[in-house]
Amino acid sequence: MLMSSDARPLADRQAEKQAARQAEVLAALEAHGDEAGYFEPLGADHAALFTDEGTTLLVTFETFDACRRDGDGMPMGQKLAAAQGWSSLCLLAEGSTWFRDRAVFGFFDRQVDDAFFEDFDRVIFWGANMCGYAAAAFSVTAPGATVILAAPQATLDPVVTGWDNRFTDRRRMDFTSRYGYGPDMIEGAGPVYLIYDPRSAPDAMHAALFTKPFVHKLACPFLGPMPARILSEMSILEPLIVAAGREDFTPGVFWKLYRARHRCRPWLRRMTQWLDQRNRVFLAALATRAAAERVEDGQFVDRLAELEAMLEEAGGSLPPALPTPKPPPAL
Repeated sequence: MLMSSDARPLADRQAEKQAARQAEVLAALEAHGDEAGYFEPLGADHAALFTDEGTTLLVTFETFDACRRDGDGMPMGQKLAAAQGWSSLCLLAEGSTWFRDRAVFGFFDRQVDDAFFEDFDRVIFWGANMCGYAAAAFSVTAPGATVILAAPQATLDPVVTGWDNRFTDRRRMDFTSRYGYGPDMIEGAGPVYLIYDPRSAPDAMHAALFTKPFVHKLACPFLGPMPARILSEMSILEPLIVAAGREDFTPGVFWKLYRARHRCRPWLRRMTQWLDQRNRVFLAALATRAAAERVEDGQFVDRLAELEAMLEEAGGSLPPALPTPKPPPAL
């Protein structure tokens, strides 16, 4: 039997590997900052990476964990902006901080004092989930910015959102002081686009708290609790941010891009499972057949056979299949 030359416990080896990856990513961020702008640690759990390229600025809120999962360790926002010749400002968090840190507050205070955002022709803020909260909260520092939020929390203050039981361990965090309540902090922004799944009750309730007239709510059933991941899988996250940077983004543009959901396996699974769970056999069979025609997935094929057998047993059947539509042209 072959034995590993490293006799240490697996947990120790994994911790060492994780620490090495953390150091590798940190070194890459620092090197990029030295070359193209700056990399600034903000307290123990946050940092800012700025790349100075063009007159459009993309501000993203992301996590170190996402950088470590990626091959080159760079934030998504930095790479997207670089591809467009834009400047980028990426705020990074270590863990579930919601960016509620005085060091982060002080960083944005300095940008306001220095009139930093006024140096750019266009400014776009992006964030999802926890990072969506931060994008909303700190967008107040850049009046007129376009803000794109995906399933953001409005606040975790239990006085306001005590019905949200997903983050009970974070309820002691301060959401009532500076840069606190997301729906108030977008005051002064340009258009705000809020993407969420209305079938996720907590996400829909947070979205309902954003009541400003310039908020465009884009309700996307079956998008799920991690919208950025699914939008990326649909290959539409980058195009929608690019459209915002070109001042071409509208709800109509979003819905045209969002047609890609009909070829997205996670979205199709969520939609067909919802029909299954409600015992809508005929509709579930139609949807499952369409899914099986669009993506390669044995689960759809197997479930379609089961549903067709159920219909046949009940004396029914599916109508003949229509020709599979072609994917929509790229914008």
